Amino acid sequence: MDSLRVCLFWCIIGLCLINICLGLECYVCDKQKGNDEKCMKTIKVCEPGDDMCLTDFRWGSTPYWELGAPKQYYVSKRCATKNECERERKDRMPYCNYVWYLDWKCSDCCSGDRCNYFVILSGSLAKASAMVLSISLLSVFAVGRWIVG
Repeated sequence: MDSLRVCLFWCIIGLCLINICLGLECYVCDKQKGNDEKCMKTIKVCEPGDDMCLTDFRWGSTPYWELGAPKQYYVSKRCATKNECERERKDRMPYCNYVWYLDWKCSDCCSGDRCNYFVILSGSLAKASAMVLSISLLSVFAVGRWIVG
């Protein structure tokens, strides 16, 4: 019985060490002009407390003021905690409007190794998916009534 406890103890220690050694990996970059090059090639092993990958996505004028400055995308990616992700989303999502002539910024988080490769905002995808699902269900019911009726 004691050897079973010792074995269980070492198994738990081993699992904890594996978790620490094999931390979450996220793509990282800061204010890059698009989701390419550095944002898709630079990988960081996150700190032990970081359990999410955070992506900030901004559309706006160049950082310095210039008359008629062209607008462009800026992408930043990093490791973050779940609380930090929730705070960033709450702070930025009211400004996430995708209007081409306005400056806007959005944030999104994901969990899992290298999950922030692509810049995809789950909130907008969820709304679109719900709308497609609703239209599909209405179509099925309408066709079903037409066939039966």
